[in-house]
Amino acid sequence: MLIEDLVRLRRARDTMDRDYAQPLDVPALARVALMSSGHFSRSFREAYGETPYSYLMTRRIERAKALLRRGDLSVTDVCMAVGCTSLGSFSSRFTELVGESPSAYRARAHEDAAIPACVAKLATRPVRNGEARPAPAPLA
Repeated sequence: MLIEDLVRLRRARDTMDRDYAQPLDVPALARVALMSSGHFSRSFREAYGETPYSYLMTRRIERAKALLRRGDLSVTDVCMAVGCTSLGSFSSRFTELVGESPSAYRARAHEDAAIPACVAKLATRPVRNGEARPAPAPLA
């Protein structure tokens, strides 16, 4: 894969990270990357090990977890706030990635992390069924 392709893919990935709540689809992301939809999907999967949709949903679930921990929004409000349009699909994906339903996650007590947010985010990133967790970073 060419470095130019990686730069374009990174631009699309950054768009997903920033605009996760917007209605993003593969054709729109492919336009950001200046690629055809098919080439974008294949290249993204090759570069990042997951489909663009899976990456976007992981970002949305990460944000949903943060909103649910606050406890001031309903599960439906959180679903809509992170860009999901179907509560059923959101709940299914959330349960698949997190291991419990959004309402159970919201009801559970969450202690404030005593570690930096960047480390907590890495350690608590949702993992799909059958995927290995990334190796823990060595503590200095």
